[in-house]
Amino acid sequence: MTQESEAWDWRKLEASAAQPKWIRDSGALAEHCERWRRLPMVALDTEFMRVDTFYPRPGLIQLADPFDCYLIDPLAIEDFSAFVELMADASVLKVVHAGSEDLELLLNSYGVLPEPLFDTQVAAAFAGWGFSMGLQRLVAHALDVQLGKGETTSDWLRRPLSPEQEHYAALDVAYLPAIALELQAQLKQLQRLDWVIEECADQRRAVIDTDPDGLTYYQRFSQVWNISDVKRAALRDLTAWREHAARTRDLPRNRLLRNQHLLSIIERWPTTLQGLSRVPEIRRRVVREDGEAILACLLNAERSAEENPPAPIQRPLHYAWNKRLKVLKAIGRDVAQDLNLAVEVLLRKRDIDALIQTRDEQGGYSLPPALQGWRRPLVGDRLLAQLNEFERES
Repeated sequence: MTQESEAWDWRKLEASAAQPKWIRDSGALAEHCERWRRLPMVALDTEFMRVDTFYPRPGLIQLADPFDCYLIDPLAIEDFSAFVELMADASVLKVVHAGSEDLELLLNSYGVLPEPLFDTQVAAAFAGWGFSMGLQRLVAHALDVQLGKGETTSDWLRRPLSPEQEHYAALDVAYLPAIALELQAQLKQLQRLDWVIEECADQRRAVIDTDPDGLTYYQRFSQVWNISDVKRAALRDLTAWREHAARTRDLPRNRLLRNQHLLSIIERWPTTLQGLSRVPEIRRRVVREDGEAILACLLNAERSAEENPPAPIQRPLHYAWNKRLKVLKAIGRDVAQDLNLAVEVLLRKRDIDALIQTRDEQGGYSLPPALQGWRRPLVGDRLLAQLNEFERES
């Protein structure tokens, strides 16, 4: 361990997690946040419930400073403005582990994303510790401490929480500061710390909802890329209706209509409630309460397609690309091996697909955002060169 990480004594925080300190009112939260903003770093985690809702419901926020583990109660505190200021304070590093869902919760519930961010799962992959490491593996690898699974399926909205729940939740942040500092030291030696900083910034951006109205959701259905403009407009309008209804009612999308239901409706094209009720597995309640709205999307599809033509759905890659994909994947695999990185860190299939889909009418390609930045000199430019070679051979 580094000298700096020993200042964040994980053994002290581990002991504190056995009796974490609760923060249950706005005044205490503001007081602690003022003090935390004078620190270089805090560790952060959340617990939430999302079984039958569209948005996650915060049940607990855990935070560790150099001295103690804290449990912040979102069910009791009304004013989170001081916490929001802490999250937005660029002078305080926020350490999380596998934090995408935590970021989504903080953005939806409090309108803030932690800045700057250091995700120990991301950092561990870049340090060569392992790809997509869970917290148990991470702590065992870094500190030789065995964590139990504990309260992973707990109801975090109940009060009071059990001592076991409190302990489990606090341990989620107790080890992170020391591990983060150790990872930073190794990443500096490897000259990869900037890569992780860039990756964590991308992680923050990825959480931001760029399609709150669901107007482009239909483009995910690549299996029906060749349907008519009218049916494509109907699919677009149906998915947009579902998105609005799910968010307004705070229900999971599948609770209204599953994706397969949407495709079945487009295929069968019912014109009556009776016809809609024959769609396989569709719930009677949906037909009764929302049937007219669903049928209206079909009834108005022709006009919708004319007045607001739907963008195409990207067709799946032709099978002729299979051999070429193997060549492109091999480029990533070879570079990753040279760097002692998991290939998933360097190059994902969806990034290759996105690159191929940039082909213009002249046969040129451009790098999608995921293959720019630190990846460009390592693998992005090589992939572009190989695609240009494929074009010359065609």
